[in-house]
Formats: sequence, C-alpha cells, structure tokens
Amino acid sequence: MKILVMGAGGVGAYYGAKLQQAGEDVTLCARGDNLRAMRENGLSVQSFKGDFHVRVKATGEPREFAPYDLILFAVKSYDTESAAKQIQGCLAPDGILMTIQNGVENEEVLCRFFPREAVMGGNSRIGADMVAPGRLNHTALGVIEFGEIDGRITPRAERLKELFERAGIYGELTADLKTIRWYKLMGNNSTNSVSALTRTTLGQMLEDPEGYNLVRTLMLETLAVGRAEGAKVVDERVDLQLKQIRQINAYAIKTSTLQDLEKGKPLEYEAISGAVVRAARRHNMRVPATETVYALLKLLESTRRKKADRP
Repeated sequence: MKILVMGAGGVGAYYGAKLQQAGEDVTLCARGDNLRAMRENGLSVQSFKGDFHVRVKATGEPREFAPYDLILFAVKSYDTESAAKQIQGCLAPDGILMTIQNGVENEEVLCRFFPREAVMGGNSRIGADMVAPGRLNHTALGVIEFGEIDGRITPRAERLKELFERAGIYGELTADLKTIRWYKLMGNNSTNSVSALTRTTLGQMLEDPEGYNLVRTLMLETLAVGRAEGAKVVDERVDLQLKQIRQINAYAIKTSTLQDLEKGKPLEYEAISGAVVRAARRHNMRVPATETVYALLKLLESTRRKKADRP
C-alpha cells in the first residue's frame, strides 16, 4: 500500500516507520530541520519495545509522490485546514484519509475538503516525542484505534486492520467511532491540560492527591458532555483508565501539549478543552473544571504569543 503520513512528528513518524518496516511504501511529510535530518540520516527510534533505525522517504511537498492509497493525517488540529488544502488531489481513487488527531471535530473539517466516504477517523494511543530532528523517543503504547464515520465494518476497514496488525500498530476496529473518540478526548482534556498548566508528567500529576482529583473531575465532565453528544461512554472507564496509567512508566511520559509548550510551539487547547466547552454549550451544560483550564490555557497561549511577537 502506498501511504503518506501527513505530519511526521513523534506520533506520525513512529507509525510511518512501523508501516515501512512491514513492507509498505511510506512517505513522511515533514518540514524544517526534521525534514532535513530524515532526508540525510533517516529516522532513529529509541523505543521501550526495542530501538531501531530506518531510512525513510521524506518530503515537504505531499504531491511529490502522490497519489496515495492511505493518508494518515497526523498534523496538529490547528493546522487541519491548511494541511487538508495541501493534500487535495493526493488521494488515489478509492483512497482513504484517516485522521488520528486529537479532538472530535476534525473529521467534519476534513469532510469539507474531501468526499465524506473517503474520510475515516482514529485515535493514536502512544507516548512519543521527537526529541531532536530525526530522533524519536517512544515511551508508551503505539497503537491505532479506528473506524468508519458511519459505523460500518467495511472491507476496506478490514484490510486496514490486517495492515496495522502486520505493522504491530493495531489497537481496535470499532463500529462506534464517536464513543472511542470521546474516550480519547477524556484523556486529552484531563492529562494534556493539567500537564501543560503545571509542567508535570503523567506520573507527577497523578501522584499528587489534588492533581489526581482534578484529572478525574475533568474526565468525568468530558464523559458527561460526550453522552449528551451521543457517545456511549460510561463513568466506570475513568477509574479504569487512571489505574492503567499508573501501571505504566507514567513518570517518563509527557503529554503532547506539554511537549509543544517546552518546544515553544502553539498549544492544541482549542481542539481539546475548547471542544468540550463548545459541545457543553450546545447542550446548556456547565463544565466548571474544563471551563477553568480552557480559560487558563487560552490566557497562557495569548501571553506566550505576545512575548514571541515582541521585538
């Protein structure tokens, strides 16, 4: 299968490397120093599952190697529209565009640029960070959950399941994409938000009793809004997920939002906390903890941008 990873940061590059190792024709779309490093030296992955190095096909222009049978769409949510415009005309006939971005709003954005039947949704379940150009640190998990927007289990979805299994990145093929997307947002709205505001890893925030309670409250608020949106989420998942996080090497894991903060990149708060707040308002619901972290992240980002713009 001919595959484009659109947005080859830590998350996208890891999945691209694993698909290439499985024998697929993979192109990584990146930019800047990361693109130059991968072109010159390939991609080095330090992983808890075993380190490896791959020579990769990298480009800054997705049309260079088009058309593609599968585009894994892994850009930050605030870049969704601009990146979608970049890849218009790059899908092969009957090709698949699968978003594995944070948030629950990107599928509908992509459907404005591509036929709805071309778009699939998925969750990336991974701890990964591009620690230097062309150098990736993989700290946890490394699977993709995915499904059709309309909930059908289609032949093409089954083929992707087989592909992801061969590559060692298969998590789940779901008939209820909305529910798994809201479960992912539950984790993002809590741990990503708290980590960025407090500069803590997963282990550090959950070790503190008040931090643990805040994370749990944010999770419960997210699920309440998800249910109002039609997701079949249950509150029992909260304590189960918190227990699972504590069983992995959580002290080594920085959320993607904390990684962006430390690297001076824009924060993805609108697609995470903002999405929960917007959905809550549609249903006249109050989510006070989420509203608070959303306001704080918005203020933090505004302050960072003003500092960056100063001469």
